[in-house]
Amino acid sequence: MKNLVILGGGYGGIRILQKLLPNQLPDDMSITLIDRNPYHCLKTEYYGLAAGTIPDHHIRVAFPEHPKLHSVYGEIISVDLENKQVILKDQDPVSYDDLVIGLGCEDKFHNIPGADIYTHSIQTIDKTRQTYQALNNLGNGATVSIVGGGLSGVELASELIESRPDLHVRLFDRGPHILSAFPERLSTYVESWFKKHTIDIVHHSNITKVEPNTLYNGDEPVHSDVIVWTAGIQPSKIVRDLDVKKDKQGRVILTPQHFLPNDDSVFVVGDCASLPQAPSAQLAEGQAEQIVTVLVKKWANEPLPESFPVIKLKGTLGSLGSKHGFGLVGERPITGRMARLLKSGILWLYKYHNG
Repeated sequence: MKNLVILGGGYGGIRILQKLLPNQLPDDMSITLIDRNPYHCLKTEYYGLAAGTIPDHHIRVAFPEHPKLHSVYGEIISVDLENKQVILKDQDPVSYDDLVIGLGCEDKFHNIPGADIYTHSIQTIDKTRQTYQALNNLGNGATVSIVGGGLSGVELASELIESRPDLHVRLFDRGPHILSAFPERLSTYVESWFKKHTIDIVHHSNITKVEPNTLYNGDEPVHSDVIVWTAGIQPSKIVRDLDVKKDKQGRVILTPQHFLPNDDSVFVVGDCASLPQAPSAQLAEGQAEQIVTVLVKKWANEPLPESFPVIKLKGTLGSLGSKHGFGLVGERPITGRMARLLKSGILWLYKYHNG
């Protein structure tokens, strides 16, 4: 029996399972899923868990069940490409015939001293739970500094001020506007919402170091009871340690069929893959569907697709608390209650009707 091993039960890994099971897996193939947790985590909703506005079980989704799917829960140490094995902590290695690496990303601290030690994170479920404890144990009038004015920082700030209106929330961003990846119209809308809800935005910030309860904007020390880092991501350390060709962001360069140029048994999906678009759950799912097409043809000894069309993204939506939102549907900006309702509806469909 040959073994397809999937590292990580994130958006890409789950979509591969949904597409292969129950009808597209050959009789001589089995699947091993390796993850730290016995459930899929909705990473796009971690900001709500950290802020205390949604419960932990709200962002957990059970993995699929199938007789030919075996799950291994544990910590991955490394991938041995030469011997085709995944090395686990305190467990036997897992051998593979085909491998899909979907291990997601980690915070990138840009070599800022102390940032990796004295800040909190919402990049993993474990770290998000710790951030929840830190934020919700704060006393009245405490100050929270969020570093990074992208989608994660904005959603966390807005959710936190709704959960804890007694807190002083401050958002630090390097540019003249937050949400630099969005049209300026949306940035302006969100900044106006922040002003109405007493969230301070520090534009043109330059965080130079972080100490206990203090971050430095240039040379200016800024007291903060809790500091949350949302200012950049990088591929998982497992992927960073692989001796394969990578782009400037450290993501793995792949063939058009999404496998390594010198090894057609190793695929990379999601945040660790070098793709034209910025990493997102939607992009990982689109890539996963193309990987399934390649795997099915490979197992049937059929010619592989020479290329795939660029993955079309439907848009990006962000929340501003429970009643307002913003985003792009296609290229059309939307704001207000409709954007928030649309995001909630998409999340509901994903949780209860996906696949």
